[in-house]
Amino acid sequence: MVDRVVKGNDEWKKLLTARQFEVTRLKGTEPPFTGQYYDFKETGLYRCVCCGNDLFSSEAKFDSGTGWPSFWAPVLEASVKTAADMSAGMVRTEVMCSRCDAHLGMYLRMALRPPGSGTASIPLLLPLCLRRTHRGSCGRGIAGGWRGG
Repeated sequence: MVDRVVKGNDEWKKLLTARQFEVTRLKGTEPPFTGQYYDFKETGLYRCVCCGNDLFSSEAKFDSGTGWPSFWAPVLEASVKTAADMSAGMVRTEVMCSRCDAHLGMYLRMALRPPGSGTASIPLLLPLCLRRTHRGSCGRGIAGGWRGG
C-alpha cells in the first residue's frame, strides 16, 4: 500500500511552478519535444514532482516519436493508477501517481514492440507516453526530477 499525499490546490501552488501545477493538478499538456526528459538518456529513476514517488526506471524508457517521455511499465504496478478520461471527445486512459493523484499522462495506442521482444508478432499496444512538465532536481522526478543510478 502506498502512503497517500493529500494537499489542496493552494498548498500545491506553493510547492510547484505554474506549469507543473497546470500539468499535474489541472491535467494540462506540455507541448511535445519541449520537456527536459523527452530525449534524456541517462540511467536512473523518474520520480513524481509533487510527492517524490518512484514512478519509472530508465530501463523501461523508449523513444515513441511523440516528443514526450515514454515508458513500457512503471517501477511497481502500485506506483501508478489509471482512470478513464473522456475529456477530448474520445475514451482514453489517464495515468496518475498513485500516491498524490498527479496527472502523469495518457496511455497511447501504438504498434511498437518492447525492447528485446525480437520478432514477436503481437505489438505492445499501450505504452505510456508522459505528457508532463519536469523539474530536474535529484530526488524529485517525473512530472519532476531525476535520481541517477
